[in-house]
Formats: sequence, structure tokens, C-alpha cells
Amino acid sequence: MEKVRVAQISCGTEYSGIQWIFDDIAERVGIELVYPEMELSEVELACKEVGFEVESPSLNMMMARAVSMLDDPTIKGALLLTCFKCAEGTIVKDTIRRFLQERIDIPIIVYSNVEKPKEIEIYSRLEALQTLIARKSLLMREKQEGITIGVDSGSSTTKAVVMKDNEIVGEGWIPTTDPIESADEVIESALNGAGISRTDVDAIGVTGHGRELVGKHVKATLNLEEVSVIAKGAALLSRQHKGDATVIDIGGMNNKLILMRDGIATSFNLGGICGGSSGRFLEVASHRLDVDISKLGQLALKSKVKHELQSYCMVFGIQSLVIALASGVKREDVAAAACRSVANQVYENQIQEMEMRPPIIFVGGVSLIEGVTQEFETMLGVDITVPPNSQYAGAVGIATLASGV
Repeated sequence: MEKVRVAQISCGTEYSGIQWIFDDIAERVGIELVYPEMELSEVELACKEVGFEVESPSLNMMMARAVSMLDDPTIKGALLLTCFKCAEGTIVKDTIRRFLQERIDIPIIVYSNVEKPKEIEIYSRLEALQTLIARKSLLMREKQEGITIGVDSGSSTTKAVVMKDNEIVGEGWIPTTDPIESADEVIESALNGAGISRTDVDAIGVTGHGRELVGKHVKATLNLEEVSVIAKGAALLSRQHKGDATVIDIGGMNNKLILMRDGIATSFNLGGICGGSSGRFLEVASHRLDVDISKLGQLALKSKVKHELQSYCMVFGIQSLVIALASGVKREDVAAAACRSVANQVYENQIQEMEMRPPIIFVGGVSLIEGVTQEFETMLGVDITVPPNSQYAGAVGIATLASGV
């Protein structure tokens, strides 16, 4: 596999003790990390070109490196790194991202370093970046053709769709237990719903947490990471193939905020540090409220009194929810508080770090919970698009892309 060149733009991470993790993962996914440099005497001029300057010399050098990479046409992507919870670094990262995207058409990812970074977090980001660079021609596909199956083997649920000539003709959606058994079950359900035999299928694509295991089992035609696939699925379901858009995907365990242009992701931010911002939190909340998860959003819409949970933490958030119920707070007000808690945490940990480009498309299982959509609309002051079959964005995206292989 030919490596793609990606510029690592940071405040000095390449000199730290964790750089080897980035180098090792980059090597495995087919990325060559390069480190643009600039003479100290030119840093002030570079900051003026960016239109921003801060107190930190390291962050000013980071902006200068971004300017420097513009002169290298072999660089096909950028990785922007600063320390976790560095407020100044967060502002500089977003400034650099905007600066680069106004000047060059390359995918850009942002990441905040921690002392002991999780390998899976770095791997998922660099793998997605490699896909966006190396498979761009495939990702430009705007229409599904023939008969294909798309499987999204998620952490909490497994979804499958059968598509025929750009239409969903069968689907399946169940909680994930054993990834292979769950995939077999949803594929069978989708095929039965479509009235199509497995032998009539032209191709099958797999994405999601269990994609490696499931992909081998079903002999997948295409196996891709989630970011590029969900962006494509969101574009297809909302018919947003041209121009800018933002995708919010809240899954069972983690979240994705994706900026896309012409139906292809250009930058993204992955969440998942705390389960309190996930679909799993809402599942537990609905259980304590004695309401089916599918009805939680409707219950939240009945709220008349604003109540706040006392913690974003999944454990202490549920504890706060239980205390609220025991204190006489109405069920609908607690349901709304749970939805608000998820939306607020996504906003604080992800949305604040990135520019939101309308239209905003909400997909994933949590998009079906109306209370969360309402909270995002109130928070952002814009209408949120929840397309039909939004929970199947990953499956639709991979089914469509598989038809182009």
C-alpha cells in the first residue's frame, strides 16, 4: 500500500514521549507523517498571514507550520494536535483548520493529546484520515446501483439494509450481542423484508466497531471505517450531495461531529471520553423512567419545567436522575433533563471545537429521540435535519459505496 503524506501540525508533540504512538499507528494505516518547519524569524509574518497571534511561542510556531505546509503539494492531509483541555490550543486549532480549508482541499482532523492516549482513539482517527485521502474517488459516489447489502456492526446495535437501485428495500436492527450472530440475524431480516435471496446480491459492505470480524465472516466486498461511511450515508439520506453540511452522529458508545463538502467528510471530531453523552446513557435513563427508549423523546417534549442533572458523568448523572424522581420532579421534566445533558456534553466537548456549517444533519439511533433534537435546535438556534431512516446512515453509506467497487 502506497503511503499518503500527512502533515502533523502541533505545538511540539513530535518532541514528546508519546510521539512514537502516532508514528507506529501511522505506519500501520499507511500514512507518512511529515513535520513542516519554518525559520523563527518568519513566525511573526506567518501569524499575520493567518490573522491571529497568541502569547504561547509554541502555538505561534504551530500556526507558522500550517503556513509552511501550503508550499508542499505532496501533503494530502493534516493532523492538528494540541494538549487536552488547553483553551488557547483549542482556539488555535480551529483557527488553523479554517485557514487551511479556505486555501487547500484536503481532509483535516483535530486531536487533543492526553498523557496516556488510547491507541484505539488515535487509530480510528488516522484510519479515517487515510480513507478520506486514498479512497476519495469512491467516496464521490452519489448513487447506489444494483443490489447491495450494508451492515453497520455497532457497539450497541447492529443494523443492515438491502438496497436496490438507490432505494432501501429491506432493513434489520437489533441490539449487538455476539457481533457475527447479530450480523447474520439482521442480514437475514433485511433480505426477508426485501424478498431477495442472498445469491441475488451483487456486493456487501461492512462498517462499525465489529467490521473486521463481521467482514471476514460475510466475505465483504468492502470494509471501511465509520467516519467516511456515515458522512456518505447522511448525504444520501438527506440528499445533501452538494455544498457544505455538518453531521452529528450519536451512537451507543461514542459520537462523531463531521464537517463535509459535496457529500465527503473534510474534517471531524470524535467523542466518547464519557458514556454520559452516549445513547447508552439514554437507555439507562429510560429504564429508570419506566419508558421505552423509543418513547423517551416524546415524553421529554411534554416538559414544562426546566430541570438540570447535577453531573455529566454516566454514573453520577443517573444518580442525579434518581434523586430528582425521588424529590418529586415530574417524569417528563427528568426525561428532558436527560436529553439536555447529552446535548450539552456533545456541545461542550465537540461542537465548541469546530465550526458548524448548515444544514446540520442528525443521524444515528439517538437522532430518533425527539427531545435530543429539540435541545440541539434550542442550543444552536437552527433547524436540525433528521432524514428518514437516519438510524441506518452507516448501513446505507456502506451499501452505496460497495456498489461502486
